[in-house]
Amino acid sequence: MMMIRQAAKKALGLTSRQSTPCSVGIFRSYHENVIDHYDNPRNVGSFDKNDPTVGTGLVGAPACGDVMKLQIKVDEKTGQIVDARFKTFGCGSAIASSSVATEWVKGKAMEEVLTIKNTEIAKHLSLPPVKLHCSMLAEDAIKAAVKDYKEKRVKTGGV
Repeated sequence: MMMIRQAAKKALGLTSRQSTPCSVGIFRSYHENVIDHYDNPRNVGSFDKNDPTVGTGLVGAPACGDVMKLQIKVDEKTGQIVDARFKTFGCGSAIASSSVATEWVKGKAMEEVLTIKNTEIAKHLSLPPVKLHCSMLAEDAIKAAVKDYKEKRVKTGGV
């Protein structure tokens, strides 16, 4: 996939830091942080959703078709998030928002990650107003993953 993207950029005369066209003749300039997380996404993948130490958040935006799955792996003794993974079907801004979210939650307590706001993610990525829903999905996915983990703990008696 990476080779196809690079070949397309080369054919269009773009450098590696320029965005590809959304449609013929129209270019949208993304901030370098978006491009970095899109070209080199961090923490892509998934954990076993049945693992009691894993919380899974699955959220979507029907208006644009973006779907984001974000998972956290929690140290049961400390309550710290020790790892995170994501899989996102969507635009570059959605992928970048997911990637940033997984980086920001690692090493933090669950209550602390609930304070991460979409506005912080959007600011970090310099998302334009039309792409703010991507950072909102990331915030919602974090909250959903924490909620799922807590619900699993209650079910298994690990409160």
